[in-house]
Amino acid sequence: MKRTMGTTMRVFAFAALAAAVVFGIGVVQAQTPESQSPNYGWRPPSEAERCPSKWGADDRRGAANHMGPESVMRATRLIRTGQTFDLGQPLKAGEMPLIGNRRWDMQITHAGRPLPPFDPSNPARQNFGFTETLWTAIGQVGTQLDGFAHQGLGDSFYNCVKVADVASNGGIDTLGPDVFGTLMTRGVLIDVAALKGVDVLGDTYAITAQDLQDALARQKVAIQPGDAVLVRTGWGKYWTEDPVKYLHSSPGLRLDAEEWLVEQDPMIVAADNCCVEVRPVGVGPLIHQFFIVVHGLVVIENLKLDELAAAGANEFAFVVQPLPMWGATGSTVAPTAIR
Repeated sequence: MKRTMGTTMRVFAFAALAAAVVFGIGVVQAQTPESQSPNYGWRPPSEAERCPSKWGADDRRGAANHMGPESVMRATRLIRTGQTFDLGQPLKAGEMPLIGNRRWDMQITHAGRPLPPFDPSNPARQNFGFTETLWTAIGQVGTQLDGFAHQGLGDSFYNCVKVADVASNGGIDTLGPDVFGTLMTRGVLIDVAALKGVDVLGDTYAITAQDLQDALARQKVAIQPGDAVLVRTGWGKYWTEDPVKYLHSSPGLRLDAEEWLVEQDPMIVAADNCCVEVRPVGVGPLIHQFFIVVHGLVVIENLKLDELAAAGANEFAFVVQPLPMWGATGSTVAPTAIR
């Protein structure tokens, strides 16, 4: 899809500004060299190195291609009790973390007409209803699934789709969360906090590949291709308890952990923090570009995992469906684990 020169220039200006904001985080000093150096050594691969995707030059779904009848049936075989776990964090204005200028403002109004006086003798005058108007960045608020239009490298997105060819003020063509549909697969919890014997990992703790492997061994589970991998740091407790702390810093994955996860060929990588990466040591943007842009993984942030961990649910059926919003950067979601 071709754009006008004016639109193209606006898109490139926006992309440059976004890159400045994202990479600008990198000036924040890491608290320990151990958590810093393994990530700062990474350099984004060239387009020739990362494209075409292993799913084909025309692919727009990335690891979501694992989704199919086989992944669904594999997940259903894990359902033995019917117990469900809601993994989405609550959405309430003033009581949840919001990055930058993202917002969640809701106004309730009467549906269609003013509320009539109550008349017990007339059923038609007893009925009333409400609706809401929402002002929000609904693709990037709350528990959220990142689409492939959320992050880019240079002048292109996943699979080297050029920004200038697909982006406009109305949306980013072919890369919105609507391309994913329902995702159902085997889910695996990796409880790194439990491995370390704590409720919550320390802020800026960098999770290593060895941490992930040790936690899986402790839980007696293994990752299989096409899984949804959920990493628990314990940081989700601060979502409502201390939203400022939640965003100020967090433990998260180190580069070697990311690389090891990619080798396991999952469908989804998710965590109970913002935003899967370590914050604020400056390695976070690399996480998104490594997972989303280079490898086409589906990333979910801000999960609620404490109940799942307390129940000892280490493997389960995992279900999530993003809103089918054409051209959006992602979707607020409410995933479910079932066992």
